[in-house]
Amino acid sequence: MNKEEILAKVQAGELSIEEASKLLAAEAPKRGQLYCKVSEKGGISVYGLQRMPVTLYVEQWERLLGFADEIKAFIKENNAKLKRKEA
Repeated sequence: MNKEEILAKVQAGELSIEEASKLLAAEAPKRGQLYCKVSEKGGISVYGLQRMPVTLYVEQWERLLGFADEIKAFIKENNAKLKRKEA
């Protein structure tokens, strides 16, 4: 059940506020989990990578995703020089 369905059930009196709060909390992404939203300007924002979301337009995401194999190869070739963020 998504947020809109939960709110509609509260409005119709089928769910209490407490039950809806629990369902909404369970639906919320966990810290560090990646998730997407449509930005105000119509881009795709990916949350969970860093403090601020990474937002690109569809064409930019498609171009970047098409370049994924090259990025993976670059990481492999330069692994010794690259730093990793401690989790």
